[in-house]
Amino acid sequence: MRTTKVSAAIAAVALSLTLAACGGGTTPAGTPAGTAGAGGASGTDAATATSAEDFGGLDALVEAAKAEGQINVIALPDDWANYGEIKKNFETKYGITVNSILPDASSKEEIDAADKNKGTDKAPDVFDLGGAVALESTDRFAPYKVEAWDDIPDANKEATGLWVNDYTGIMSVGYNATKFGEITSLDQLTDPKFAGQVALNGKPTEAGSAFNGFLMLNNANGGTFDDFSKGIEFVKSLTDAGTFNVQDVTASTIDAGTHGVVFDWTYNHVSTAERLGAKGVDWKIFVPSGGEIASYYNQAINKDAPNPAAARLWQEYLYSPDGQNGWLKGGANPVLFDAMEEAGTLDTEAAAALPSLENTPQTPTDEQVDAANAFLKQNWDAAVS
Repeated sequence: MRTTKVSAAIAAVALSLTLAACGGGTTPAGTPAGTAGAGGASGTDAATATSAEDFGGLDALVEAAKAEGQINVIALPDDWANYGEIKKNFETKYGITVNSILPDASSKEEIDAADKNKGTDKAPDVFDLGGAVALESTDRFAPYKVEAWDDIPDANKEATGLWVNDYTGIMSVGYNATKFGEITSLDQLTDPKFAGQVALNGKPTEAGSAFNGFLMLNNANGGTFDDFSKGIEFVKSLTDAGTFNVQDVTASTIDAGTHGVVFDWTYNHVSTAERLGAKGVDWKIFVPSGGEIASYYNQAINKDAPNPAAARLWQEYLYSPDGQNGWLKGGANPVLFDAMEEAGTLDTEAAAALPSLENTPQTPTDEQVDAANAFLKQNWDAAVS
C-alpha cells in the first residue's frame, strides 16, 4: 500500500451512509417512543432527549448517566478499532460500567438482540452498524445530536440524528506471512497450501466487513458495482479449491491458525499484527489493486435503551476528541478527522500511521448496495456450499 494516504483519499470520496457495510435505502425519520429514563435538570425524560441541551447541558447529562451507572454496548470486540481502550477510558472518565454484549456479533445480530431483549435491562443501549442494517432499522433508533454535530459533514449523518457515520477504513487482505510467505495476488489463494485458511469476516448478507470484503474481491477481479458476477465466481473458485472457510473469524481463530488469510478492514489487521507480532508471527497486509473499498460504520441509539442517559453520553464521548482519537489510534479514520486537524485536536502521530493506497477508494451508491445485497441473497449460499 502506498502513495495516497487513507485520510486524504477518503475525503475525496462522497461518503454517505451506504459506505457502511451491508446495504439498504434511505428511510424517513420517525418519532421514537422511548422508555422512561433519568431526567435532566430541565426535567426532560432521557429517552426523548435529542441533545445535551435537553438535560440542561453536558454536565447534567453526565450526572443523569452516572445515576444509571451502566451502559450496554454490543458487537464491540476489544481489538476492533481500539474499542478495548475506548470502553476502558469511558469507564474511567465517568465511573460508568460498560457491559460488552456479544462482542463478535454481526450488525444483523445487534438488531436481533435488541428485538429479543426489548423491555429488559439486557437490551443494547447503542449500536455500531453497517449501512444496510442501519438503514433498514431506523424505526428502532432515537434521534440525538451530539455537541460536535455541526462539525460532522451533512453526507455523514441523518438530518435528525437517527444515525451518524463514525469511522472508516480500507478493505484489505491480512495473512500469516510466517506460515505462507508473501502474498501479492488474490490468484495465489487457490493454492492447496491455503486449504481451509481463507475467510471473510462474517457472512456478507449480515456483516459489514464481509459485505465490503466481497466488494473488494469483486472489483479486484474485474467486476464493478453494477456487475457482481466476478466476485461470486472468485469465491466459487476458492470453494472449489478447498481453501475457503465459512467459520466466523475471531481473534481466537486467527491465533489458533484456523484462519491464516482474512479479508477485513485495515484497522482490524493492525491489532492482529500487533498481537501476533508479540508471539513471533508476522501478519502482513495488502490491498489488491482495483479493490480499494472505503466504508463507514454508523452510530445509533436504541430508542428502547434501558440506560438512555448513558447511551447519549456514550455518543458524546465517541464524538469528542478523546473518542475520535481512540479510533484513530486503532488504525481507523474517524469522521471528524478534518475538523479535528483544523482545530489542532487530532492525534498527529496516530494519523501519520494510517496506511497509504495506490488508488482512490471506491464506494457504491444506495441503489448499488441494494443490488449487491439482492445478488448475494440469491447466490451466496450456493457459492460456498
